[in-house]
This record gives sequence, structure tokens and C-alpha cells, in this order.
Amino acid sequence: MPLPHIENYQFGKIIIDGQVHTKDVIILPTRVIGQWWREHGHLLQLPDIHEIIDSDLQILIIGQGASGQMRISDEVFTALESRGIDLIALNTREACNEYNRVSQTKKVAAALHLTC
Repeated sequence: MPLPHIENYQFGKIIIDGQVHTKDVIILPTRVIGQWWREHGHLLQLPDIHEIIDSDLQILIIGQGASGQMRISDEVFTALESRGIDLIALNTREACNEYNRVSQTKKVAAALHLTC
């Protein structure tokens, strides 16, 4: 099964394997979770990424929004580190490019905030 591929990203819109998403998304190696919502919009907390934390991954790439507005809580850093998952946090355009590059060789997931 081929890994999900990001075809295009622009503010508020992303195309993954031909599917258009206008809400935030999580990309796992086997599926895309659309309409991803966080309890506290611009603060990423552990419950927001439970699908990722419970996966067998090497890297999590976080798209913090077009201008990097989404913050990441300390608990997320601690939980990922304790599970041996590397964290890469970038603005969403850079995160999309990095996801496409890294997903060719690593077990990777992405959590992408499409606006702000």
C-alpha cells in the first residue's frame, strides 16, 4: 500500500492523494484523518494526537499553520521523546515538503494545521 502523498498545500486547503481537505488533518502511514480538531485550537496537546502516540512511528511532523501560530505543549514533547519518536515542527508549507521527503524512507506521520 503506497503511503499518503501531499500533492498541494495552500492556506486553508490541502490535497492528499487527490482528496481535497479544508480542515486540519492527521496523516498516518495507512490513512488520513480529516477534520482534525484540537481541544484548544492553537495549542497542540497530548489528547489531540492520541492516534499518533499509539502508532509505531519514527517521526512526527507538525505543521504549525501558515505562519506558525500553533504552539506545542511540553507534554507532547515529553511523550514523543519517551516513545522514541522524533519531532519536526515547521510552518505548514515546509512541513508538507518535509513530510513528502521523509515519508520515502521513514515511518512518519503528520499533524497539519491548515490556516493561521
